[in-house]
Amino acid sequence: MLLLDRARFPRDKPCGGGVTLRAAQLLPFTLDPVVEDVVSRVELRLRYGRRFERGDGHPLVLMTQRRVLDAYLARQAVDAGAVFRDGTRAERLAIHADGVTVVAGGERLHARTLVGADGANGICARALELGGNQAVGVAIEGNTSYAALRTEANRGRMVLEFGVTPGGYGWVFPKGDHVNVGIGAWEREGPRIREHLKRLCSAHAIDPTSLDEVRGHRLPLRSPSSTLARGPALLVGDAAGLVDPVSGDGMYEGFLSGKLAAEAVLDVVAGRERTLDPYSARLTRRLTTHLWTSWSAKAALDRFPRATFLLARTQLVWNVVEKVVRGDLADVTTVRGPARPPLKAIAALARAAGNPGQAFREA
Repeated sequence: MLLLDRARFPRDKPCGGGVTLRAAQLLPFTLDPVVEDVVSRVELRLRYGRRFERGDGHPLVLMTQRRVLDAYLARQAVDAGAVFRDGTRAERLAIHADGVTVVAGGERLHARTLVGADGANGICARALELGGNQAVGVAIEGNTSYAALRTEANRGRMVLEFGVTPGGYGWVFPKGDHVNVGIGAWEREGPRIREHLKRLCSAHAIDPTSLDEVRGHRLPLRSPSSTLARGPALLVGDAAGLVDPVSGDGMYEGFLSGKLAAEAVLDVVAGRERTLDPYSARLTRRLTTHLWTSWSAKAALDRFPRATFLLARTQLVWNVVEKVVRGDLADVTTVRGPARPPLKAIAALARAAGNPGQAFREA
């Protein structure tokens, strides 16, 4: 197996750096060597005002940095037998009857299968005529020291600010020697995204000029009708638009799509399948309920933030959220008992908001 990346490693990438437990469980190895903090408490706030805190002390999210996480993942691949060429840009791609041709670093390479994992701005989706996203978000983030917050209370605790931007939220994530501060929104908020970030900093008594490594990035959100595999090629992660609509998280989707992509490639190599086409349907089946639920929550939060926030702050709903984040619950529609009424109320708000997630459920 050959891995190509245009950047020299270790390299950084715009990302909040949070890995949920359900995402980490998809990996065949531990992330302990690159974990800088473990979040067990979450403070949720509405429009920089009303707030509540949840968490029973058990881990929910592992905090890392992409420069160390991605280098660690690359080492795991090399240890498993892959050849890794960083600093090598893929310039042209073409599908043929017997595989894929890639021109990279001035060299013409031929492969039986190809996995496109080159992110939202990569060439794979366009060159292979795959993907197709229905919406795009934007985010901006930066780092500042704990001293800038004048408190150590953020260790082991993350803050989420809802109702502060259209289609997004703000966050404060704890890391080893700093905190990551950022905000996301619909793409149309791009011209104002830095002002949103300043407002977030102000709400947390952070001097915006203290932020280092400030950078923005796009968040692709796939369409339910998008094609993610064709013949000998497929897409994973951000290249496939696999981003959670509510959280903007792509780690779980990236790890899951990578796992299913590996299985699809092995099926072709072993002669069990002729193409990678089955991958798209398998991934869709695994993500359908997840995407429908996330789009429902996003629609409800965007249109009815106060009512959705009040429902979400109940311990009954939070217990369900924790089970999802920890990987103990894959389908919220199977929830029964006292938590079902508030969940149905959120679903009703989503329908009233013209829930775009219904398209995933119907598909």
